[in-house]
Amino acid sequence: MTNIHHAIDYVEINVGTTMARTRAFYEQAFGWEFTDYGPDYAGIRWSTGEGEVGGLNAAREASRGGVLVLLYSDDLDASVTAVRQAGGTVVEEPYDFPGGRRFHFTDPAGNELGVWASR
Repeated sequence: MTNIHHAIDYVEINVGTTMARTRAFYEQAFGWEFTDYGPDYAGIRWSTGEGEVGGLNAAREASRGGVLVLLYSDDLDASVTAVRQAGGTVVEEPYDFPGGRRFHFTDPAGNELGVWASR
């Protein structure tokens, strides 16, 4: 994994006391894999397994209204279903925007993220 100057390099998701439940949510909903660094931190592995793109941080509490992280999906409707089945809450149903469609959800810790698709 190569770091790119001025590009988004790492995203940290605060989960507070919900580490196990929030980690299980991301594993189930999106197939994410993690590297454990003790009970309070888990690194989010890059899709190739090389390097990390972020982490789950149990030392800080989650809050809505911070930086919005957007995930990409090849099948937005399937992603909505996966989020619900994994225990997430869809807070904005899929809607159209000039670049495609997207929706927002909260994870078990209360963090709000978005998912978008080109159509």
